[in-house]
Amino acid sequence: MAVLVTGGAGYIGSHMLWSLIDAKEDVVVIDRLSTGFEWALPPEAPFYKGDIADLELLSTIFASHDIDSVIHFAGSVVVPESVAKPLYYYENNTAKSRTLIEAAVNAGVKYFVFSSTAAVYGTPSDSAPVGEMAPLRPESPYGSSKLMTEIMLRDTAMAHDFTFTILRYFNVAGADINGRSGQSTAGATHLIKVACEAALGKRDGVDVYGADYPTVDGTCVRDFIHVNDLANAHLKALMRMRLGGGSIVANCGYGRGFSVFDVIASVKKVSGNDFPVRIVDRRKGDAVSVIANPAVAFEQLEWTPEYDDLSFIVKTSLDWEAHLSRRNLR
Repeated sequence: MAVLVTGGAGYIGSHMLWSLIDAKEDVVVIDRLSTGFEWALPPEAPFYKGDIADLELLSTIFASHDIDSVIHFAGSVVVPESVAKPLYYYENNTAKSRTLIEAAVNAGVKYFVFSSTAAVYGTPSDSAPVGEMAPLRPESPYGSSKLMTEIMLRDTAMAHDFTFTILRYFNVAGADINGRSGQSTAGATHLIKVACEAALGKRDGVDVYGADYPTVDGTCVRDFIHVNDLANAHLKALMRMRLGGGSIVANCGYGRGFSVFDVIASVKKVSGNDFPVRIVDRRKGDAVSVIANPAVAFEQLEWTPEYDDLSFIVKTSLDWEAHLSRRNLR
């Protein structure tokens, strides 16, 4: 059986493909290449350039390959952009996911792993790690668009022979430990990516969006997870469903947080380079502090993080940035 990976040419999707291939899985990829790169795809993966809203293309893919599972990454992920373009996010993340889910059900696909987000929680009421049963109060159209897709998956599973795993990501960072992929999008907004670019002279510094939050140092706090650990969680989720495990929702994080200033300090230390840091106005939609309670992933997926060290995450990010420069990949 094969696994269809949507958005497989993107940052997390490409890491997932390599993890699946390392596990001897057959994979198929669909990606419209709006933010991904065809060079990031493993050569073994049949690639279809197109949109997940294209029912004709989806029908061709499902008819041409013996697909039992979908791992769905395709979508837009920038919180401030979602605030400025809410209808685009509801189309690209929600409406198109509905089309994909329908095509998968019609093709007899039984297993579906969905790339969701901690943004569905909004800002928790206290600083304790947030669990899956916490109130769902997204503060941006991005978070709302993902929550709507979660609801569609739940309702679909109640009506069909269909099992899902929803993985709510916290802050994904780092690059493949074997150097095969990394965050490569120009103009990316991920903090560690931005700070690494500044450390290597690709940016003139880092903007910190607000330093007056009610946190220890005034900056937002996030739970950062290495992308290889995240890909492994997806692989564990797929295997669990194939062995008869039911539908679940699981957080993907490490259970501890780092502030924006913590991350900047780590990048400066690991790189050995200084760079300007500017305090600017807050961004709309940014939660104050969000830290995962990953107990469900630990217990239900039997997932054990291997790379839960901020310095290591930063080092792999810096190595990938240097690789991009050497290869002139963007």
